Amino acid sequence: MDGRHKMHPMARGWESKSVEDQIQNSQSKPSETQQRHFEPSEAEARRRREVLLLSRTRVQRDLEASQNPRYRDQLNRALAEIDSQLAAIEKAV
Repeated sequence: MDGRHKMHPMARGWESKSVEDQIQNSQSKPSETQQRHFEPSEAEARRRREVLLLSRTRVQRDLEASQNPRYRDQLNRALAEIDSQLAAIEKAV
């Protein structure tokens, strides 16, 4: 046998800890059956709100990084439109 290919046993501490953490996390999170079910219209409003919040974050980040006045103006208009859509969703809920 060649000594270069000898496998040494490895401690299982890290692996078992990872499995233990995964089990603990799965037990601490509510299952899908325990989560609240929303009406389709409410679920759609929540989804739309999340999409708008993500878009708002992206536009704000682009606005902070932009130096071009025309582009900044366009981003400010987009931000105002997103804010008005968010306000309409909040008002409806």
